[in-house]
Amino acid sequence: MTFDALARKVRRLNEARRLGRARLLALAAVLAAGAGAAAAQTAAPSQADPSAIPPLRLPAGEAPAKPETIPESSLRLSAFLSAADPQPLRGGVHWRVFDEKTEFDGSHTLVAESAEAAPALPIRDGAFIVHAAFGLAGATKRVTVSGKDVSERLVLNAGALRVVGMLGDQPINPAKTRVAIYVPERNNSEAKLVANGQSGDTVGLPEGNYHVVSTLLDPQSNGTANATNSVVSADLHVQAGKLTDASLRHRAATMTLKLVSGPSGEALANTSFTILTPGGDVIREMIGAFPSLVLAEGEYVAIARHDNNVYQTNFKVESTVDRDVEVLAK
Repeated sequence: MTFDALARKVRRLNEARRLGRARLLALAAVLAAGAGAAAAQTAAPSQADPSAIPPLRLPAGEAPAKPETIPESSLRLSAFLSAADPQPLRGGVHWRVFDEKTEFDGSHTLVAESAEAAPALPIRDGAFIVHAAFGLAGATKRVTVSGKDVSERLVLNAGALRVVGMLGDQPINPAKTRVAIYVPERNNSEAKLVANGQSGDTVGLPEGNYHVVSTLLDPQSNGTANATNSVVSADLHVQAGKLTDASLRHRAATMTLKLVSGPSGEALANTSFTILTPGGDVIREMIGAFPSLVLAEGEYVAIARHDNNVYQTNFKVESTVDRDVEVLAK
């Protein structure tokens, strides 16, 4: 073989190698492009616009399910003081409705409440316990509701008591009185305190006997009120369906104390006063130039202390006669 022939053969072999390498590169490019397209197709659903997803549709002829509602009935309530009372109470009643079923702790769930005299309460079907409170009186009744309106009346077997404090012929300012109501027991008229209020308050009470105490209050110079020794009590009976009115009459007056050097003289400041009964029982101790206090009708002793000196005088209190009590410093 000549040199020229050999050179041509070598050139053909090199050209063949270059063509083979080009075909391999082209095939690799095609394979890479196919893998990218497949990956793009795999990712496409997660990158798609949500609005492009077709909505779910119910089968033909079916409507969407509606939220479940619990049917309710109306529970109408009224309270009477007694079984013979023709008219229900028009105010002052507090209604509570409890589920009859007890909880784990033994309590009953409160399902409705109202302060109206005759409420109409929307309530589901079931068994309930209805309680009506009128002051200290109350009544309970079991009620069943089953798909229709229910009306119930509760008889409280109660009455009302109103106590008015009087001083002379005039009613006492309610702020100056304290009225306590007790349930008495044998040999103890104040065995159980059931109510505390002011003159003129109306209190609902179960039918029965009660012991009532009215105390006249004495406002001090610092604005507080102290109980005086003017205390009036009475035993009363409250009858079902009726209002019991009672007037308790106090016999007292306001005394203003003064330590003076002479009759109608100027009161000496920084004086300590002690008021005692003739038997020596201390009623009140006070400090000032002319302190005032309310005392029940009767006789008293006033002792005044000033500059380590002690003075005293006897005086008498007459009901509704307010006056000055002068203690002479001599």
